[in-house]
Amino acid sequence: MVTNSLEMNTNPTDEPCRCPWVDLDKPDYVEYHDLEWGVPVHDDRAIFEFLTLEAAQAGLSWYTVLRKRENYRKLFAEFDVQKIARFNKRTVESLLKNPGIIRNRLKVEAAINNAKRFIEVQDEFGSFDSYVWQFVDGKPIVNEFHTQKDYPASTPESDAMSKDLKKRGFKFVGSTICYAHMQAAGMVNDHSVDCFRRHEIMDAYEA
Repeated sequence: MVTNSLEMNTNPTDEPCRCPWVDLDKPDYVEYHDLEWGVPVHDDRAIFEFLTLEAAQAGLSWYTVLRKRENYRKLFAEFDVQKIARFNKRTVESLLKNPGIIRNRLKVEAAINNAKRFIEVQDEFGSFDSYVWQFVDGKPIVNEFHTQKDYPASTPESDAMSKDLKKRGFKFVGSTICYAHMQAAGMVNDHSVDCFRRHEIMDAYEA
């Protein structure tokens, strides 16, 4: 998640209050916030999708990657790790010619490497979901943020996740990227205290 806003969103009275990082002028960004961001994810394919897209985001804005998401799904075999793990040099060169994704060789090669490492974790733990959620003891951490300044770039939990992923051979998994993943995949509930999605997600998870 990347944004330049440092203030709380001000919405018309007929609009629900949202997190301070949401650009209300971008409907697809608002939809992502309202429907996906912070919802706990336990599906391995979806988890790998987020990890791949967040790695692609490195040095860029999340919105830049979000707009290319459908292209990533088509070009990266709907994020099927078994298929991506078999991508070869020819596939890489083809991907790097496609403007529908972030054409960065290191990031493309990292996605293929990470698919292989992802499968190894699945083999060890039964699922990647079982592995990754251990970094938050199996349930979302609920934070209390008010303005954009309150959001950290990383936490001890994301530090631990990053360290272990790197030890396992994953690429583009620095602590900041890991924390972005934890936010997106609902491992932490970072919806601001006055955001309408905060309690919706908490109530749904506890139901």
